[in-house]
Amino acid sequence: MRIGTIAAAVLAGAVMAGCVDRKPATVAFSAEEAAFIKKSGTGIITGHAFRTKPSGVVVNAAGQVVRLIPDTAFARERFANFYGKAKYVPHSAYPRDDSVDPGYSEYTRTTKAEANGRFAFDKVAPGTYFLTTQVIWGEETAFTREGGSVYDSVTLTGKETEPVQVILSGN
Repeated sequence: MRIGTIAAAVLAGAVMAGCVDRKPATVAFSAEEAAFIKKSGTGIITGHAFRTKPSGVVVNAAGQVVRLIPDTAFARERFANFYGKAKYVPHSAYPRDDSVDPGYSEYTRTTKAEANGRFAFDKVAPGTYFLTTQVIWGEETAFTREGGSVYDSVTLTGKETEPVQVILSGN
């Protein structure tokens, strides 16, 4: 029984090691700074969201919500705090408490990725945006799942004549 207790303690320590210590927010959310996302524009953003397993198998973000988030001081701090210097965070490192100003989600747009991981946003106003989604696999009832959250950023000038392509792979 003692070996089982030690194994459980080691597993719990490994899981907690995946938790990243998040810094408290220092920048308040500003609806005025994010307001450009609610304007109608002529921009189109299309993309493909996926993650490549260590085995080389590609997993698409099939059916996952893709978020278009205006690049604001609040969002930049939030993304830096969540992702650090990477564009991918493993599922095991997600924060346990992710409370955020309710206005923040009101100033985002969402769509769902198709089965092939493709997504699109139309009528996007000029500005700089973050795009983010999850690519997760494994049994939903499993203690831990693989994959995680990916993001990238894109800027629309309003002069684009073709859709702007974005790859969300965490690379």
